[in-house]
Amino acid sequence: MEEHKPRNQFDIPAVFYFEVGNTHSGSRDHLRYQVKPEDGKLVIETWSEDVCYDIAKERGIISGSAEPPISPEGFQEMLAFLQQEYERAEAAARSQGAPEGA
Repeated sequence: MEEHKPRNQFDIPAVFYFEVGNTHSGSRDHLRYQVKPEDGKLVIETWSEDVCYDIAKERGIISGSAEPPISPEGFQEMLAFLQQEYERAEAAARSQGAPEGA
């Protein structure tokens, strides 16, 4: 069996995945996120609590959002935004005594 190789630092499918209307949810350490195509944009929402998107939305704990265009450039903007959110979530977790990358 071939080893899985991440597509990028968040293992998010290529921009075509969103061009055809698919939604992607994922996590990396303390960061949780959802990316959904809507009106020509990649609607990105992030949170840190270990719950699904629907519960995060219901609890009002969405901590970050961005809406770059659905395009190769917008895809790169999305990755940069998620990296910033990841660094913020990890810093917050460390300040609360959580081990790094846990």
